Amino acid sequence: MQIGLCLPQLGGHVNRDGLRAFCEQAEELGYGSLWVQEHIFYPLHPVSGYSARPGLKVPDAYRSTLAALETLTAAAAWTTRPVVGTSILVAGLHRPVALAQQLSTIDTLSEGRLVAGFSVGWSDEEHQVMDVDPRTRGARCDELIDALVACWGPDPVTFSGRFFTIPEAEIRPKPVQQPRPRLLSGMRSPAGLRRTAEKFDIWNPASGPLDQHLEMFGQLSQLRPAGRPPLELYRRLFTTPPVQVANLRTLGVDDLCEEVARSRAAGVDAVIIDTNFDPALDTPQRWAEVPRTLAPLLDAAALPVLRYRYWRKNAARSPTNGPGSSSEGKWPPAGISVQRVIVYSCSAHDRGTRRTSRG
Repeated sequence: MQIGLCLPQLGGHVNRDGLRAFCEQAEELGYGSLWVQEHIFYPLHPVSGYSARPGLKVPDAYRSTLAALETLTAAAAWTTRPVVGTSILVAGLHRPVALAQQLSTIDTLSEGRLVAGFSVGWSDEEHQVMDVDPRTRGARCDELIDALVACWGPDPVTFSGRFFTIPEAEIRPKPVQQPRPRLLSGMRSPAGLRRTAEKFDIWNPASGPLDQHLEMFGQLSQLRPAGRPPLELYRRLFTTPPVQVANLRTLGVDDLCEEVARSRAAGVDAVIIDTNFDPALDTPQRWAEVPRTLAPLLDAAALPVLRYRYWRKNAARSPTNGPGSSSEGKWPPAGISVQRVIVYSCSAHDRGTRRTSRG
């Protein structure tokens, strides 16, 4: 199971050097993927609540957001191995021909590492500022995906639908990945689940407990058309939740490792960690250290649950991080370097490779 990281985008505390250091350190440590999200502005008097929850305030972190595809392009240029993906793009903010070119360009520059993720979004204001009726967001998402796949197919391309029409044309470049990059869905409404089962390759719900994800993933499998490859399940975990709701809580490194180990045991394909809402990440330098701080998760992803708990128990014997200490479970935990955690984790025989030079 791979561990992915959301790239630094939110809050206005990221610059070029911080983003590049984050990307390069993530690749060096062995993270499997790097992800961006999309929001375009912060309405001061929104009609729609955050994440489609009426009355819920939009988090302050969204007051400044680096653009999704430009940020992802930089990450693709500064790395060679991790998957680079969108989790997610808001479908209603895009047109298929231009988006097909943008995503094909990223797939070309990354040498075939792109995953293209979509959802319908929750902000009426974002749709309205793009001259899109938010009531059409589901139908537009369906049609956008169909038109995008057509653009990536053989030339000449034509498409005619309710929202988009493409005259007979050559649309290039085509993606490096053929027939197309993998498509990721962040949707979880009944209509969104049907859409995910029919058109997508990966399901990445934004929040919720593992048991709930597994139950809904089972429903998706039943909805999957015959002959389609099985869907993959990616979880998203927050170090600091964007809002305080029942199914979200602050998670320290120990908590995250436990969730990662449980996810691996349950057959989850990847876990993506989002730190964008942590108020402590208020300088580029602090952002640059995030991949190293979270490095113990890489070992939790590679170990059986019982063995993970064994090395966690041994690591906790440190007098500065033991049970009941003031630093227990904090993000990051004091007193345990990345190198010590990795040495505890497993032998070279178990993993094949070791990262003991880190930290």
